[in-house]
Amino acid sequence: MLMTRFTKLVGCEIPIQLAGMGTVAAPELAAAVSEAGAFGMLGTARAGLNPTTLADLLDRTRRLTNRAFGVNFIIRSGSAAGRAPRAFVEQAAKAARLIEFFYSDPNAEFVRIVHDQGALACWQVGSVDEARRAVDVGCDVIVAQGIEAGGHVRGTVGLVTLLCDVLEAAPDIPVVAAGGIGTGRAMAAALAAGADGVRLGTRFAAAVEADIHPIYVDALIAARAEDSIYGSAYHVGWPEAPHRVLRSAIEAADALQDDTVASVANIDGTRATVPRFAATVADRTATGHVDAMALYAGQSVGAVKRSMPAREIIRELTEEAQIFLRRIGDRPAEEKR
Repeated sequence: MLMTRFTKLVGCEIPIQLAGMGTVAAPELAAAVSEAGAFGMLGTARAGLNPTTLADLLDRTRRLTNRAFGVNFIIRSGSAAGRAPRAFVEQAAKAARLIEFFYSDPNAEFVRIVHDQGALACWQVGSVDEARRAVDVGCDVIVAQGIEAGGHVRGTVGLVTLLCDVLEAAPDIPVVAAGGIGTGRAMAAALAAGADGVRLGTRFAAAVEADIHPIYVDALIAARAEDSIYGSAYHVGWPEAPHRVLRSAIEAADALQDDTVASVANIDGTRATVPRFAATVADRTATGHVDAMALYAGQSVGAVKRSMPAREIIRELTEEAQIFLRRIGDRPAEEKR
């Protein structure tokens, strides 16, 4: 697979980055993605995260792979979905190659903390203005997230438009395309447009190594692109934050009368109840009306045909992308014009 500025900078072989999807992006999934030659990301948006539990997540990942990986932090005041105290960022930057931030304006202090520990800083942005600020505060990588993305969505326009604008605004650092990419054809299109890599969440959510409930996996497999609904239905714990979830989840939650729909285990071993329309992910520990929980999915969900090991997903994407990139390269000059 072709090397890009992203692969050279972070130290992977394939320009695919795992989305840092909270509990979904567990050490097993992050390590599996890195072991397959792409770039794994460890999610930290978890109830009960503290220095001890974060250390355990990092140690588990490092025991499973000696390849480079990254850590994702949510930066949003007032959100129960996850916060990133500066000490957590410093702790993670000592262990990971890249530290990524999401859901706030790029912050120079966080970037400085990351750089002081010798790691790379990345910001996922949803607008060209955010991308410019990411450059100004010294980020090493930018992820451009289009409105097609699953989970919480910062972007307000389609990926192609945003990607082109961000590439123009940040020509000197790697830009990774995110949102609605689930096939090798889509991967090739993003790379051909100038992206230095692609970021996938929904495809990897159905990976064997992902920490999601079997009911969630089945719902992803059954869904099509039009079943990815953009809105603010799952607002409890993360208000006023647009996101994409499966239509079936919203319908199941609407049909319930109970205020509590499920229970999940926190990372510290305690259990927590899940209110109706809570932003909580349906991981393997969930019990109750799992089908009514936040089943996040982007518009690429139609590409999820079955649960596969991360390595197989990466191989499928890479082989298909190479075919389409070769087709572009083999076209006669007059056709390219």
